[in-house]
Amino acid sequence: MVTASTLNAQQIQVLDAASGEPIASVAIYNKDKQKSIITNIDGFASLDKFSETESIYFQTFAFKTLKTTKEKLSTNDYKVKLEPRSEAMNAVVLSVSKFQQRQQDIPQSVVSASKEEIVFQNPQTSADLLQQTGQVYVQKSQQGGGSPLIRGFSTNRLLLTVDGVRMNTAIFRGGNLQNIISIDPLSVERTEVILGPGSVVYGSDAIGGVMNFFTLSPQFSDTETAADFTGNGILRFATANNEKTGHVDFNYGTSNFASATSISINSFDDLKMGSNGPDDYLRERYAARRNGQDVVIENKDPEVQVPTGYDQINLLQKFSYKPSLYWKLDLGLIYTATSDYSRYDALDRFRESGNPRNAEWYYGPQKWFMVNAKAQHRGSGTWYDKMVITQAFQRFDESRNARSFQSPDLFENDEQVDAWSTSVDFERRNREDNILFYGAEYVHNKVGSTGSVFDIETRQRTDAATRYPDGSTWQSLAAYVSYQWKVASNFTVQSGARYNHIWLDADFDNTFFNFPFDDAMVNTGALTGGIGATYLPDPSLELRANLSTAFRAPNIDDVGKIFDPSPGTVIVPNPDLESEYSYNAELGLKKRIGNDLTVEVAGYYTILKDALVPRDFTLDGEDMIVYQGELSQVRAIQNSERSEIYGIELGVDYKLSDHFKLYGHYTWLDGKQEEEDGSEVAVRHVAPAFGDAHVVYDQGKFKLDAFTIFNGQFDFDELAPDQQDRDYLYASDVNGNPFSPSWYTVNLRSQYQFTDSLSAIATLENITDQRYRTYSSGIAAAGRNLILALNYSF
Repeated sequence: MVTASTLNAQQIQVLDAASGEPIASVAIYNKDKQKSIITNIDGFASLDKFSETESIYFQTFAFKTLKTTKEKLSTNDYKVKLEPRSEAMNAVVLSVSKFQQRQQDIPQSVVSASKEEIVFQNPQTSADLLQQTGQVYVQKSQQGGGSPLIRGFSTNRLLLTVDGVRMNTAIFRGGNLQNIISIDPLSVERTEVILGPGSVVYGSDAIGGVMNFFTLSPQFSDTETAADFTGNGILRFATANNEKTGHVDFNYGTSNFASATSISINSFDDLKMGSNGPDDYLRERYAARRNGQDVVIENKDPEVQVPTGYDQINLLQKFSYKPSLYWKLDLGLIYTATSDYSRYDALDRFRESGNPRNAEWYYGPQKWFMVNAKAQHRGSGTWYDKMVITQAFQRFDESRNARSFQSPDLFENDEQVDAWSTSVDFERRNREDNILFYGAEYVHNKVGSTGSVFDIETRQRTDAATRYPDGSTWQSLAAYVSYQWKVASNFTVQSGARYNHIWLDADFDNTFFNFPFDDAMVNTGALTGGIGATYLPDPSLELRANLSTAFRAPNIDDVGKIFDPSPGTVIVPNPDLESEYSYNAELGLKKRIGNDLTVEVAGYYTILKDALVPRDFTLDGEDMIVYQGELSQVRAIQNSERSEIYGIELGVDYKLSDHFKLYGHYTWLDGKQEEEDGSEVAVRHVAPAFGDAHVVYDQGKFKLDAFTIFNGQFDFDELAPDQQDRDYLYASDVNGNPFSPSWYTVNLRSQYQFTDSLSAIATLENITDQRYRTYSSGIAAAGRNLILALNYSF
C-alpha cells in the first residue's frame, strides 16, 4: 500500500501521457547508469538513491525517453508523463488482447490511426476514416453508408467494437451494412483494425477482422488542487456535397474526477460525381412526386446523384472517477441519429419500359444508443494485475421503406434490437513480458420487427410481413484464455483458445407466408484457437507467423430474414443452418533498412468451410413467390462447401529528410468459392487490388500531403455470380457486360498551425475530377472536392 507520506517524500508515479494509465517496468537511471530502479505494476518507484539535481532518465518500450531531475519533478506532484512513440516499430496496441501490448509482440497485422492523424485526414464518416488507412476497402450503396471489406470478408464476418463493446447484432447481414456511420470520427481518439481472425478474444463474427474504435477519454487534472477545462471546436465545409459540419468537445478534470463531452452535427446535400469516366454512372433522370402523381424528371446536372443527401447528429458523454489508486470507474453514453436517407442504388434501377422500378426507397432514421459502464481494478498479482468489468446496453433502430413507381403502396419494415452484454477481462503478468489474458462474456439480443403497407393516397395502413421473426432472441456465452510467452528477448509466442456457446430462438408468423416450419432454434458451440510467434533476429528485422481458427454462428438475419436483395429475387427463412468456420495462416515481415526506410510485407491464406451464402431454394415446394407485389425467385441462406481466400499486403515508409516522408500501401487478394455442382466461382467480397501512395512535407506549423489512391479492374468473368446480375452497379464493357473499371485519384491535403490554439486544414480531393465507383458500390464517389476545416482548441 502506498501511503500519503511516502508519496510526498521520494515516491514518483509514471503515467501514459495519452491515456493517464500507470506504466509498469519503466527503467529509471542516472547518466552513468550506476543508479537504477524499476516502477511497479502501479507505476510507482522510489527516488531515494538519486540526488536533487542530477539527471534522471525514464525509459521503456513504446514511449519516448524522458530526461529530468528530482527538483523538477517536485513541481509536478512527483508525476511523470511519458509520450507514446506513435510511429515506432514497437508501438502499443490495445485491441488484440483488450490490454496494452507491444506491436512487435503481436503475430497479427494491426492497422491503427491516432487522433492527430484523424484530424489531419478530416474524414466525413468513420467508413471514410477506415478507407484512408489505405488497407481497408469500403463499399457504398448510398452516401449515408460505408461497408468495410477486409481480406475478402465484410459485414457480419467482420466484428465492429466501440470502447471494447461489440456493435454487431443478431440482424447484421451478409450483404452490405452502413452501421459504421453511427460512429462519429470526430469523437474517435484512436482506431485499431485487426487484419485477420479475432475469434479467440472476440467470439462470433470475427472471421475476417476486427474494427476497434476508442472514443474520447476523460482526462484528469495534473495537480491535486486545480481543475482543468479544455476543449476543441471544428467547422468544416466540402464542395462535392455541400457538407456543413460543426463539432465541439470539451473536457473537465480534477485529480480524481473527469468528464468528456462531444457534439457533432452534419448536413450533406446530394453528392456530385466527377466529369471523366463511364457515362453508365450518370444520373440522367429520377422519379419525383408531382401533383399526386409519380413522374420521371430529367436531371439538369446528371453528375449530381439525386437523392443522396442526409443529416446526422452525434452525442457523446463520458465520466471517469478514481476513488483510489486501485480503482477506476467509467460511464459512457453515446447517441447518434440520422435523418431519412435514400438507398441510391435501389432508385437507380429502371424497367424495360424506361420507368424507374422504385419511386421511393429509403432508410428511416438510423439510431444508436449505448450505455457503457466499466470498473477497472489493479490487483495484487495473485489472480490478476488488472481486471476490467464491462456492462453495456445498446438500442438500435432502423427501418426500410420502399414504394414501386406509380404504386400507392409504401412497404415499411421497422426493426429494433436491444443488446445487453457483460464481460470481465483479466491481465496477469508473471514477468513484464510473460502475460496471461483471460475472461468471459455474455451477450443477449432481442429483435423487434414490424411490417406494414401504407397507402399514400388513402392514408390507410395495413399489416404486412415482418423482415424478421418478431421477439426472436440470440444469446452467446463464452470464456477465453490467451498467453504471451517471452521465450527469449527477441522471440515471443502468443497462443489462445475460446469456447463459445450460441442460442437462437425464433417463432415464425404464417399469416402472410405458408412456412413449412413454426420456429427455428439454434443450440451450438464452437471452440476456436490460435498460435503465433514474432522473432527479431536483430532490432531492424521482425518476422511474424500465425495460425488461427474463427467461426460465425447463424444469427437472426441468416435464419429468419425475408427481403429482396435485387429485382425479382426474395430471400426467405431457413432454420436448418450450421456455423461457418475459417482456418487461417499468415506470415509477415517488417524490415528497417538504415534509419530511414521501413518495408512491411504480409501474406495470408484462409479457408472458410460451411460458408453461409444465398442460393436457390423452395418455400413450401414453390421456387417463385409474390413478394411486395412482384413475382420473385426464392432463395435462402445455406451452408456451401468451402471458400478459399489469399492475398498479399505491402507497406513502405521512407524518411527522405527531416521534413519529407514517403509512404504507401498495396493490397492484392483473390479467392474462389466451390458451388454445389463442384464448379468454382469468384468470392463475393474479394476486392480488386488497391492501395495508396503519399509524399508528406512536415515543417511543424505547416504540413502538406500529396497522395494518390488507386484501384484495379474486375472484368465480367472475375465478378461473383450475384454481381454479374447487377448491371446497375457497374459500367458496361464492349460486349455490354457489367465490369468494375480501374481508377485513381490525385489529391492534396494541407494543414497550417496559426497559433497553439488555431489551425486550418484545406484538402483538394480528386483533382483530375475522375468519375468512378469503388467495387460493388451503388453510388459514384465524389468528383473534384474542396474541403475546408477550421480547428480551435481552448
